[in-house]
Amino acid sequence: GKKKEKRIKLPTMNCYLVADQIGRFITDTVLSAHKTGGVIGLSGGVDSTVVAALAQMAFNIHNRLELGPKLELVGYILPSKTNQPEDTLDGLKVARRLGIRHEIYNIEPHISPYDNILSRADKKSYLFHKGNAISRARGNILSTFAALENKIVLGTGNKDEDFGIGYYTLFGDGAVHCSPIGDLSKRLVRQMAVFLNFSESANRIPTAGLEPGQTDFKDVGYSYDVVELLTEAYTQGLTNEEVTKHSLIVDLIEKEMLGYVKTFGVPKFLMVKDIIGDFLRRNKSAQAKAKILHPPIAKVTLEYK
Repeated sequence: GKKKEKRIKLPTMNCYLVADQIGRFITDTVLSAHKTGGVIGLSGGVDSTVVAALAQMAFNIHNRLELGPKLELVGYILPSKTNQPEDTLDGLKVARRLGIRHEIYNIEPHISPYDNILSRADKKSYLFHKGNAISRARGNILSTFAALENKIVLGTGNKDEDFGIGYYTLFGDGAVHCSPIGDLSKRLVRQMAVFLNFSESANRIPTAGLEPGQTDFKDVGYSYDVVELLTEAYTQGLTNEEVTKHSLIVDLIEKEMLGYVKTFGVPKFLMVKDIIGDFLRRNKSAQAKAKILHPPIAKVTLEYK
């Protein structure tokens, strides 16, 4: 008969516990560096919203207990021409709701000087290189604000982005002092957002906001759910053959390939194995990037049932 396929376990978490673990991690990181708090780039997306909310809660607890110097979180909203106005508004909403000091700083004047260099890129790769240049400029500006304030830069990358497919710019949004949600998949970050009462952020379509009309799904060709499922499958020891034939994986990927064509009119991948191959290629690159830059990650308790 047919061989029974291996079960792929997806992690679950106790939001109370994990929120506490991440909050303590942020506070400890700030205190051991002898800094006055943290700065964060607010995009209105779920990742930066969750990190900001957890940091603010942790700093509030620390400050109420009067355990030494007061810690402060500062939010920077750093729009460039490629951002939608709603990105700025969403970031602003989060800052106001958390009651943190915040500033909107237009980074476009820092980006136009790159045009000289970027004009060397060919048509096909121009937007890609421009996007990375924007991310590096933003990271640089955030680091400068942090240094002036004697604070650390809080990273907002999740596990799927940072360790699944390496969907970040090495010395851009990757240039951070710590990684509070580096152990949470996008799915778990969304769960945390709902737990923290930021469900509108949880439902926002993921975008890097580095190219006009960009979304992560359009760019990559599959969702973070696929990234998490494949990451867990390989981590749990499934072979390439088992992964390629696994009903859970095949069903999810086929559904997304259909959704891609429905949304964008043209397919990005034609076969399930093409997406798995693309994931493996990106995953290799993610591992290489993590060797170069590996900020400390908050250790959290996840359960695999």
